[in-house]
Amino acid sequence: MKIKHLSRYREILMLFWRYGHSDLVRQLDEDFEPEKESGSDAGKGDNAPEQLANDLEAMGPTFIKLGQVLAGRPDLLPAPYVKALARLQDKVKPFPFEEVEAAVTEELGVRLSKAFARFDEEPLAAASLGQVHAAALRDGREVVVKVQRPGIRATIAEDFEVLAEIAEFMDTHTEMGQRFRFGSILAEFRETIKRELNYEMEAQNLRAVGANLQEFPHIFVPAPITDYCSRAVLTMERVSGSKVTEIGPLASLEYDAAPIVEELFKSYLQQVLVDGLFHADPHPGNIFVTLDGQLALLDLGMVGYVSPGMQTSLLKILMAVSEGQGERAADIVIGMSTKRKGADVGDFRREVSKLVARQQDQNLDDLNVGQSLLDLSSLARTSGLIVPSELTVLGKALMQLDEVGKRLDPEFNPSASIRRHVDDLMSEQMKRNLATGNVFGTLLEAKEFMTQLPARLNRIMDVVTNSELQVKVKALDANTALDGMQKIANRITMGMVLSALIMAASLMMRVDTDFQLFGYPGLAILCFLAAAAGGFYLVFSIFIQDYRSRKDLEE
Repeated sequence: MKIKHLSRYREILMLFWRYGHSDLVRQLDEDFEPEKESGSDAGKGDNAPEQLANDLEAMGPTFIKLGQVLAGRPDLLPAPYVKALARLQDKVKPFPFEEVEAAVTEELGVRLSKAFARFDEEPLAAASLGQVHAAALRDGREVVVKVQRPGIRATIAEDFEVLAEIAEFMDTHTEMGQRFRFGSILAEFRETIKRELNYEMEAQNLRAVGANLQEFPHIFVPAPITDYCSRAVLTMERVSGSKVTEIGPLASLEYDAAPIVEELFKSYLQQVLVDGLFHADPHPGNIFVTLDGQLALLDLGMVGYVSPGMQTSLLKILMAVSEGQGERAADIVIGMSTKRKGADVGDFRREVSKLVARQQDQNLDDLNVGQSLLDLSSLARTSGLIVPSELTVLGKALMQLDEVGKRLDPEFNPSASIRRHVDDLMSEQMKRNLATGNVFGTLLEAKEFMTQLPARLNRIMDVVTNSELQVKVKALDANTALDGMQKIANRITMGMVLSALIMAASLMMRVDTDFQLFGYPGLAILCFLAAAAGGFYLVFSIFIQDYRSRKDLEE
């Protein structure tokens, strides 16, 4: 394998080696020899999850971001690893203020002191792709400024070049790669980071989601300051409050959290199932509790998009899961998935039934809908079904929302919330479908149909009157069906011939002739031998053809 960035490639191989994938490493690079170091056994023992977080942080922004994504995927990693990687969501080492000042000056085309009345040198938070500083505009407005890490684009491009080669090899040469399709996952990951690196797009997301959620009084989305935004600098309203992760039990008693959490959950369902644009990373570190009791949604660089057709399917799955209807949920997932070669749909239905059966002992109201959706995705993948990425993203978002809800209101019940709001969501979907543009489009199609209907009816009546009507039926796999019927007829005919030989031989056994074999009439013995040979041939051919048919189905 030819690798342009050899040192980076070997770093990734070392990471695989540490965490128990030595066979894969040997396939990727036969000459790879891991250095003997104190961390060579990092993938073993109770400290392995925390060590993995440290290793990803040391490898740079791309792998920190990968760790953040994995922290929200408990369907892929055990709980200790998910917990250890969660610290990468908002505890990353910052870069120097001198680089911040240079980046802002270059992007905005004006010196820091001219653009802002105040700009704090100490960052409020540092993430994998950038960091946030508090500042004040010249008109006195308090803002936060998100600044992209210098050189981050080149670094990420280099990392993805190496990861793409490894993913391609795994998809081609390993069973795990063929099942998980790492190339497709990596392509989605790359597209996500590409959008996150464009702060102008994030500013657009803030405006769009903020406009969609105006009807929710307890949900706040900070507005961007357009004149102070660029591809690498984002300035927006400052949110005064605390992260959900910093809210203690006593602080949560100061306000009634139940209606706020209910509204948060309903707002996310509307984003996904009605608006088609939703905040795809609502982990507790990205949601603030403001001083006036609102919930502020931050970091809209990672958003999800859902088409109208997919919205309907997701709504059906949510209803089926929240009501404990496992078979119905399985059927919907099968209908919206792509089947890989050798996919076992029956096995998927059985596994989903087992999943629901395991949950029957618990109260339906205690069902974790987000985790159930991730379990469905995992089972589908194991059974050879390729589910749309929207299902996994929705499951992850709902699971993170469940965590936020339980922090603010331990009695919060997401499953019951879905059932309470489903009627409103369906009504809202209907209203969107009956929007002015859709109605006019439907009317135009109806007008075209009615205009052309008389001429089409006249042509049909003329054909019927002149006895020219023909009905053509194209049967699927007709040749295969005819071939199978011919084989059946041949076997029946051969069986009848063999039966006739046996009966003829039995009758001729009583006819005494000069020609004898083994002391019996020779002609009768020949008929018996012919029938025996034909019988053995028929049984043998049946076994061979059945075996070949089973092999063809398995392949």
